[in-house]
Amino acid sequence: MAGDSGDGMQLAGSRFTDATAVFGNDLATLPDFPAEIRAPAGTVAGVSAFQIHFASRDILTPGDAPDVLVAMNPAALKANVALLRRGATILVNEDAFSVRAIQKAGYQQSPLEDGTLDGFTVKRVPMSSLTTRAVEGLDGVSSRDAQKAKNLFALGVLSWLYDRPTDVTERWIRGRFKGPVGAANLAAFRAGWSFGETSELIDVQVKVDPNTDVAPGTYRNVNGTEATALGLIAASVKSGLPLVFGAYPITPASDLLHALARRHDMGVRTIQAEDEIAAASMAVGAAFGGALGVTCTSGPGLDLKTETIGLAVMLELPLVVIDVQRAGPSTGMPTKTEQSDLLQALYGRHGESPLPVLAASSPGQCFEAVYEAARIAITYRTPVILLSDLFVANSSEPWRIPDAASLPPIDPRLRTTTSGPFLPYTRDDNLARPWAVPGTPGLAHRIGGLEKADRTGAISYDGKNHARMTKLRGDKVDGIEVPDLEIHGEADADLLVLGWGSSYGTIRAGARRVREGGGRVATAHLRHLRPMPANTGALLRTFERVLVPEMNSGQLAHELRARYLVNVESYGKVEGQPLLPSELEQEIWQRLS
Repeated sequence: MAGDSGDGMQLAGSRFTDATAVFGNDLATLPDFPAEIRAPAGTVAGVSAFQIHFASRDILTPGDAPDVLVAMNPAALKANVALLRRGATILVNEDAFSVRAIQKAGYQQSPLEDGTLDGFTVKRVPMSSLTTRAVEGLDGVSSRDAQKAKNLFALGVLSWLYDRPTDVTERWIRGRFKGPVGAANLAAFRAGWSFGETSELIDVQVKVDPNTDVAPGTYRNVNGTEATALGLIAASVKSGLPLVFGAYPITPASDLLHALARRHDMGVRTIQAEDEIAAASMAVGAAFGGALGVTCTSGPGLDLKTETIGLAVMLELPLVVIDVQRAGPSTGMPTKTEQSDLLQALYGRHGESPLPVLAASSPGQCFEAVYEAARIAITYRTPVILLSDLFVANSSEPWRIPDAASLPPIDPRLRTTTSGPFLPYTRDDNLARPWAVPGTPGLAHRIGGLEKADRTGAISYDGKNHARMTKLRGDKVDGIEVPDLEIHGEADADLLVLGWGSSYGTIRAGARRVREGGGRVATAHLRHLRPMPANTGALLRTFERVLVPEMNSGQLAHELRARYLVNVESYGKVEGQPLLPSELEQEIWQRLS
């Protein structure tokens, strides 16, 4: 579904997604926003789109080329028509194809008349006028209300086309909108559905059976941001530590602040700071006070937090930093996705400043990833960076709600007593130091950015002590236990495809197609990027060829070559869009042939 950024495409797409999830299909979504808050209406720069891929089987990605496009105006058509496969169906809002709108989109002639759409099945639906006619006679409904409801008309048409349940959407409309606006939206949705049912223009209704091959349990539809918020709350409850979340608004990380700000009922405290440095510092201060301190950011915000992250390394206090990556550098393309902060997360600090780095692989897996990040931070008294990205944060999928009792325990082991003089930089078996909350009798101690003497924590400028503390901090991170890297597919395959982060679904989908075509390819996926699984180097050396696809210019490939001296092949994409299964399938076949 594509239209102007004010046409409500994201809203209509999310409603279709919820109805699809309730119906029982597996699904994956891809919201695509314009960077400008309010680009000129009717221009390609202002097009907002929402893509959904659903089926009665396991779904791994939002799909390659859409089968159906709903284009609310000429600009939406121009921005998306190149993505479609030949023979795809295009539903256009015919009323929006005025001479002026066609020119603003950059067409010389109407694409509905000049043969541009030959090869596609085009359905010309006068959505604006039909919506206006549907709301005529409703008390208090203005012409503006009618125009704003045309996205619900389009949603009604799609709901009929794919036989979606209507009660889910109608219940949501009644709860979300009141008065004349609610009446207009409900009438528009019903009119769209009725148009699909009664018009001979759309002559085929597509039936997609529910997916029955799923693990039993209770599912809900979540995007990566919602799953991350739930994971943080679960870590807070499991550890018994209050969650303090400091953040500065920045796209696309801001949604996590919004999600957590609504959970005061779970004891969450959120602070919108004046800048990125303050947000990170508040999280470190909260950790010093005995809370689970968390901060998040995107793009250049990670640069600004760097000094505070280094301070947390020196203090050896728990801190979770969530980086929702976007296309950079600098402001870059703030509404487009990328995986280009990997090397910064691993090395982007002054001094010897090691810390654990994890990456989330899917919207639902964000829950598990951030929970693990919090567990490591608390257990090992260290800042942890969790790499997400715009694609995984905004995409959604059905997620099985885990049994709370099955989550790994998180014991903060706060020090409350001492039998002698308190030594704040002694170590336990994990090389973690004691965590003593200020104000605890007998446990007063000094913190700060200056180097600490081993065991006592006194300020030290001694070179040998600095070398020992540097080694202790590094050994602590490198000694974190992480699960071995697992191979999916034949262990003696001709090619291994290794990924990280949000490329998980694409790699599996691309490799599945190759296997179905007779190719011998295996896959593996890194969720822990520092420390990496202990078997990584040995496993890579068992394959004659290793392909590393990522949404950057080859950062993981660079790391693997440097760390393990293996000759991996890189496939990088920096177009602001996720990797597609079709392009990965092609890259795999090129290497197998």
